[in-house]
Amino acid sequence: MATTSMETSSPLYAVVDLGSNSFHMLITRQLADSVQVVDRVKRKVRLAAGLSRDNILSEQAMAKGLECLSFFAERLQDIPAKNIRIVATATLRLAQNSAIFLAKAELILGHKVTVLSGITEAEYIYLGVAHTSFSASKRLVLDIGGASTELVVGHGFTVKKAHSLNIGCVTYNQLYFPNGVLSESNFASAISAAEFAIDEIKTEFCDIGWQCVLGGSGTMQALAEILTYRQKPSVLSLDFLYQMREQLQTFDNISTINLPGLSTERSPVIASGLAILIALFQQLSIKKLTLSNGALREGLLYEMLPGDRSVNIRQRTIKALSQRFHIDQQHAHCIQQQVNAIFTQLKIHWDLPGNNALDILLASCDLHEIGLLLEYKYHRQHGAYILTHADLAGFNQSERQLLVTFVSLYKGDIDQKIIDKQSAITSEHALKLLIILRLAVILCRRRKDDELPSYQISANGKMLSLSLSKTWLMQHALISDELRQENIHLGRLGYHLDIEG
Repeated sequence: MATTSMETSSPLYAVVDLGSNSFHMLITRQLADSVQVVDRVKRKVRLAAGLSRDNILSEQAMAKGLECLSFFAERLQDIPAKNIRIVATATLRLAQNSAIFLAKAELILGHKVTVLSGITEAEYIYLGVAHTSFSASKRLVLDIGGASTELVVGHGFTVKKAHSLNIGCVTYNQLYFPNGVLSESNFASAISAAEFAIDEIKTEFCDIGWQCVLGGSGTMQALAEILTYRQKPSVLSLDFLYQMREQLQTFDNISTINLPGLSTERSPVIASGLAILIALFQQLSIKKLTLSNGALREGLLYEMLPGDRSVNIRQRTIKALSQRFHIDQQHAHCIQQQVNAIFTQLKIHWDLPGNNALDILLASCDLHEIGLLLEYKYHRQHGAYILTHADLAGFNQSERQLLVTFVSLYKGDIDQKIIDKQSAITSEHALKLLIILRLAVILCRRRKDDELPSYQISANGKMLSLSLSKTWLMQHALISDELRQENIHLGRLGYHLDIEG
């Protein structure tokens, strides 16, 4: 695709996060009301490992951090100063000699470094989730850093309660896994210490309550990647965390960890991060945790960008993709109308899931032709690939999988294996929603609003009855034949479509 002048002239924005475990630099530009990542740089500095028991940051740790910032400085020099945010978190909050490091850092970077308080960091983490994750419910957001762990409960863009604990995967690694030794007693000590710290705030958080739990820090991402490697839904449960603890204890030392799906750069702090996460699950009675699309850096970025918080994050993502891939939005809207009509008529008959599942189904109407820009013949496969790999703010991984399922199967053969692979809803419900989408697409085949029929549809188990005007069917021979072909596809899965005219 050719690059437009708007794309090349859009100003760049940069966020630099001097974390206790890693230093990150995120560079983006705003395109079509969405954010395009231009560059990411990440370095495992492990700054917190250089903190003494008296909270003095070692010369060696400072030197390693400053070297990393010299790399960042080269990239930042071409970005307007007003579009740059640089922040430091727990280690530089705690270090008594942080002023020495910060003075040298600002000299290298040519920009001010803001040391965030624990509460401010927690609030920005929450905003990063709010800007990039869709949820109509009150949510608990967790973030395990190198030297601190943030907990936030909020709804929409409003923070209800935020707290930062001085427990982190780097500091706990040194305290409870000395010399990298992995043992049952070391895990027990780390979990117990984390539970003790969490216990002080447990009641006030539990009293507020929440409906869903999200997290996006390195520990949670690493664990989710292990699940993905095993071809399982990337939803963390306490049982899975216990399984991981048992598997890690089969290794004598952190340096010998070799788990399929776990990156080598995350291995050094996976045990300590896991211990803290187990403590959070146990103390707060968490049943499951899903990954968020954003955290601290995204919170800082979106608050810097011009934008409107009232715009639904999913709609913003869909609008950006529709414009970028030149999707026929009028046709997509037509299909949405038919999906809503069929869904309404079948909801009681099929006990269909509403709310989020319906939202994803409607999103698939907007995006089902996203692959057409590449070519027609394999456009469903192209569309599935694009949606699998694109930045989809507002959709978590399981929601993305369901969206990809609908887009890849909206016409042609129905592969049950693809339906079973998604984990957002049951396979039965996913298939029923897919059938609704497929029927809507067929009925809109003319791509003309004034040619849409009046019809009734009902279901009795796997028996569908679609009542259309006989005259309309005769006047639309292609659509009539498509409906007969659809009955063949559905028949392979045990369903039957009866067309009454």
